[in-house]
Amino acid sequence: MNKKIAIIGAGISGLSAAAYAARAGHEVHVFEKHAQAGGRAREFRTTNGFAFDMGPSWYWMPDIIEDFFRDFGHSSSDFYSLVPLDPQFEMVFAGEKIAVPSSYDQLKALFEQIEAGAGGKLDAFMASAKYKYEVGMKEFVEKPCHSWTEFISPKIARSAIRLDLLSNFRSYVQRYFSDHRLRALMEFPVIFLGASPKEIPALYSIMNYGGYVLGTWYPMGGFHRLVAGMQQIAERQGAVFHFGQDVEKILATNDRATGLLANGVRLEFDAIIASSDYHHTETLLDRELRNYSERYWSSRTFAPSCLIYYLGITEKIPGLGHHTLFFENDLDRHVDAIYRTKTWPTEPLFYACCPSKTDASVAPEGQENLFLLMPLAIGLQDSEDQRELYLHQMLSRLERHTGTQRLAEKLAYKKSYCISDFINDYNAYGGNAYGLANTLGQTAVLKPSVRNRRLDNLFYAGQLTVPGPGVPPAIISGRIAARELNTIKNKKYEKAI
Repeated sequence: MNKKIAIIGAGISGLSAAAYAARAGHEVHVFEKHAQAGGRAREFRTTNGFAFDMGPSWYWMPDIIEDFFRDFGHSSSDFYSLVPLDPQFEMVFAGEKIAVPSSYDQLKALFEQIEAGAGGKLDAFMASAKYKYEVGMKEFVEKPCHSWTEFISPKIARSAIRLDLLSNFRSYVQRYFSDHRLRALMEFPVIFLGASPKEIPALYSIMNYGGYVLGTWYPMGGFHRLVAGMQQIAERQGAVFHFGQDVEKILATNDRATGLLANGVRLEFDAIIASSDYHHTETLLDRELRNYSERYWSSRTFAPSCLIYYLGITEKIPGLGHHTLFFENDLDRHVDAIYRTKTWPTEPLFYACCPSKTDASVAPEGQENLFLLMPLAIGLQDSEDQRELYLHQMLSRLERHTGTQRLAEKLAYKKSYCISDFINDYNAYGGNAYGLANTLGQTAVLKPSVRNRRLDNLFYAGQLTVPGPGVPPAIISGRIAARELNTIKNKKYEKAI
């Protein structure tokens, strides 16, 4: 029996949930506080010709993204042109730079050049990572994680040891590589999973396989092309989007959600999927209907926030690639500032994305579109003066790397984005940018539940629930929530109606 469904939030997980729920025949309405879809993956355009992706810029795990379009009889190529990046990215160390090639054979040769025997060890590392990827991304992540019994199967039991769930990522990498540059290269992808490599399970070598082996890609026109494609898919299934709609309360009677209060108007629905920040969603409920207390949230380990600068540069910057990681400083010192001392870093690492190196449409002719990102602890106070201090540090390091002079004087556009903006725009707990850390104690069943325990017809999607942060996991999260809605409909749901 098809029902009228409300989805809160039009981020990646909300778009996915809308598409799958509408395909199942439900009447789907998506409520988004902003004027466009995308959530953290929104875009904005300036009056002087720059187009900025606001969030995600790494297009990894292309097979998982492609699965979404394939589920609806399409290919990503129906909506945007996807191009491989070569080099995939560059990593700047003190006094040298390493470019990561798109060819795996060339990557293997690079490892061998840096450390004798590392080429063969890379083969062994990636063979293991491929196995984890095929089991983890095809089996584990599709589970709603209500109970550990979901993971009891002959295949998963056989896979348990090979998945390295109890090994930490740092010690795992050290089994293979000795050179500090190779270790940094392998550890960097897990930094945004929300903890030190010493705390992340070795299972997440799937990130290395999903990036380095499957490649780093770019959707021409910007990452928001993916968002636009997903919105079109959802609309073709019949989903209706309501922009500029701020959900103020989730209405409930007895053991079921009955609707929303949005922009002061009461709206009735048969079920709700909340893809908004999980903690914020719970504040929309009466206290006794929430899954978790404030004490619970304060005890969680969150992935970082970040300081972002969107910059328009009036001239081309030589010697700068599409993706560049500035790792001249000590990784552990920056990680400690994020997770242990929770302070502004004294010697930060940062990331620069210059999509105009690949895509002429995102900047005026002869100019550059530059996105700078520095990971931070959540909950910090971020004044404009503090932001500017780090901007000048990052620009100075860019100048040293590229040989360009006086970048600060060549800004045609400048906009900063930091912790307080994540709170204001996304109601993000502590201003987090990437959800909960994927530590062993916050994995699978130990993540916040996809189902409200008191309201049979309220479900959660997004980076604070399973399977976790990142664009491919967000797509999967929306699919899980839509699937759960159909499952509950066939059990308790009809009784509640």
